[in-house]
Amino acid sequence: MAPEINQLVHPLQTPHSGYHWDGSTRRFFEGWYYRVTLPAERQTFAFMYSIEDPIGGQDHSGGGAQILGPNDEYLCRTFPEVSGFWAWPQALGLGHARLKESQAQKPELLPSAEFDRRVVEGYQGTATWHQGKLRDPGSGHTARWQYEIEPLDGWGNRGQAQQSTAGWLSQLQIFEPGWQILMAHGLATGWIEWNDRRYEFTRAPAYGEKNWGGAFPQKWFWLNCNWFDQFDHADLALTAGGGRRGVLWWMESVAMVGIHYQGKFYEFVPWNSQVSWQIHPWGCWQMQARNAQYEVELTATTDHPGTPLRAPTQQGLVFCCRDTMRGTIQLKLYQRKPGRSQLLLEAHSDLCGLETGGAPWNGVWRSV
Repeated sequence: MAPEINQLVHPLQTPHSGYHWDGSTRRFFEGWYYRVTLPAERQTFAFMYSIEDPIGGQDHSGGGAQILGPNDEYLCRTFPEVSGFWAWPQALGLGHARLKESQAQKPELLPSAEFDRRVVEGYQGTATWHQGKLRDPGSGHTARWQYEIEPLDGWGNRGQAQQSTAGWLSQLQIFEPGWQILMAHGLATGWIEWNDRRYEFTRAPAYGEKNWGGAFPQKWFWLNCNWFDQFDHADLALTAGGGRRGVLWWMESVAMVGIHYQGKFYEFVPWNSQVSWQIHPWGCWQMQARNAQYEVELTATTDHPGTPLRAPTQQGLVFCCRDTMRGTIQLKLYQRKPGRSQLLLEAHSDLCGLETGGAPWNGVWRSV
């Protein structure tokens, strides 16, 4: 028997950790993102899961699992049968699988050994556990993974109540899509097998986020890193991004920067800060933000071509964004004081996740 859900809910849980689908027939998707960075290997594994039109029987009903692996290599599998998907409405927990035997009972979180025995292909994840196995029959590429997660930072000050990434208005679901950082920083211990190589790790930097709604942004960008040179793994994490999204009956372009540093959360969002950006279609991401107390400057670049990834759209799960986990980023955080600003933090990494997506990308996207 699987453990009770309340035994698996981590106290760090952020708002929106649970599954959002209300059972209606409206166009709907929900997506989840788990990531582990292996600094010694100079590699990252990003796992992306999605479910679309979970009521079933629709043109785009079904699920997907994608992995961006070592050297930005890619593996993708689809799960057309929505009946094999499960997710908890009150906490972070989800899975999708094809079983060796017919599915007689409602799908649920399985003990690790039972998952290995019963599942042909699939995944399951909570705030503290992530497991799965996928195989691409066309290429023969395979992936297997099992690791525990120790959450450290959600979205807010460490040890305090956690916040909605999009603010309290996200409770009303007037934005399309919703976006929530589930775990800005955590530590993962376990293993990942990628084809014929096994990666074992202890307390490796881990990250998690999700999005949901009836539509993806028209276009967007994203930067994320929680391993920086000369910083303890538990000290520093950055997530930033922006997009052109729907708000009720109009569209708006918004962006934000969130930094967790030594247990303190530095938040730069439209309702408390001025946020500006200059994002190239690929290769260069620049952001600046300031509020009454602090200001931040971000510059990220990459010479890598990136890997096309799929995302839920009105046309289903299609290629519409590009990612690399091998970006270089320079972060500067200042405290504002009368007449001058004091540098609080300067950090660098070459293991930054970078993304651009949607359209149109006609030259550099500059904030107004």
